[in-house]
Amino acid sequence: MNLISKLPGPLLVFLGALSLSFGGLIVKSFEGANLWQILFWRSIFFILVVSIFLTITYRKNVLKAFIKSGFPGLIGGLILSTGFCGYVFAMYNTTVANTNFIIQTQTIFLAVFGYLFLKEKVSKITLVSIILAISGIILMVGSSLSLGQMSGNIAAFIMPISFAILILIIRKYPNVDMVPLQLIAGIVAMIIGYLFAGKILISLYDVYLGFLAGFFQLGFGFILITIGARRTPSALVGIIMLTEAVLGPLWAWLFVNEQPPLIVLIGGSIVIISVLLQFLPILQKNKTSLKS
Repeated sequence: MNLISKLPGPLLVFLGALSLSFGGLIVKSFEGANLWQILFWRSIFFILVVSIFLTITYRKNVLKAFIKSGFPGLIGGLILSTGFCGYVFAMYNTTVANTNFIIQTQTIFLAVFGYLFLKEKVSKITLVSIILAISGIILMVGSSLSLGQMSGNIAAFIMPISFAILILIIRKYPNVDMVPLQLIAGIVAMIIGYLFAGKILISLYDVYLGFLAGFFQLGFGFILITIGARRTPSALVGIIMLTEAVLGPLWAWLFVNEQPPLIVLIGGSIVIISVLLQFLPILQKNKTSLKS
C-alpha cells in the first residue's frame, strides 16, 4: 500500500481509468449469467477488495471511519449503488461505446447540479459544453432507436447523474471519506442483485468474470482513482478519465467484435469535446499562475 501511495497521482488516476475501461468487455463476455447475477457477483468481489483496503488503511479504526462518514456517507453510498446498478444494466442492454460516452457527461451534470443546488455560476463555456453534449447524445441515442437499445441508453445516464450527486455531497461535506462510501454502495448493489437475480448460482467461468469485474476492474479502478485524485488537479483528473471512454469501446471491438456505428462514434466525439471544453478555463488559469 505504501508503494501505491508513492506513485504520482496522475499515474494512479490513469491506471484506475484503464482498469475501469475493461468493464464493458467483461460484462459482454459472460456466457450465461443475467444482468442481476452479474451485479450480485461483481458486488461480492468489489466488497471483498474494498474491505481488504479499509482493513489495511484503517486497521482497528475501520468502524470509526464509517461513523465519521455519518449520514452523508450513508446517502452517498446509496446513491453510488444506483450508479453501479445502472452501469451493469446499461452494459447489458446497449453498446459499450454508448455507455462509456454517456458516462462522460458527468462533468456536465455536475455543472448543472452545482448551479441548481450550490448556486455556482455557469460560464458561457459551460453553456456551450451543455449544448454540444446534448447534440452528441441525440446523435448517439437516435441511432439506437431501431436497435432496441433505448432502455440501456437511459440506464447509462444513472451513472453520471449519481456520480455528480455524490460529488455535490462531498463538496458539501468535504471531510467525508469516499472509501467507506464505496463499501456501502457495494453492499446495497449486492442486495439488489440478489433480490432480482432469481438464483445466484452461475457457471465457474462466469464467477471468474465476476471476480475480474468486482475485484480488479471496479475495485482497483475506484481505489486507484480515489488515492490518485487527492494529489491531482481536478481538471487533470477529468481529462485523464476520458481514457475510459476511449479505451472501453476499443476493447469491445477488439475482443468481442462489437463495432459501434459511425454516427455513435461521431456523437461520442462531440460529447468528449464538450467535456474537454469544461477544463479549458482551469488549465489556462493554471498555466498563467505557473508563468507568474
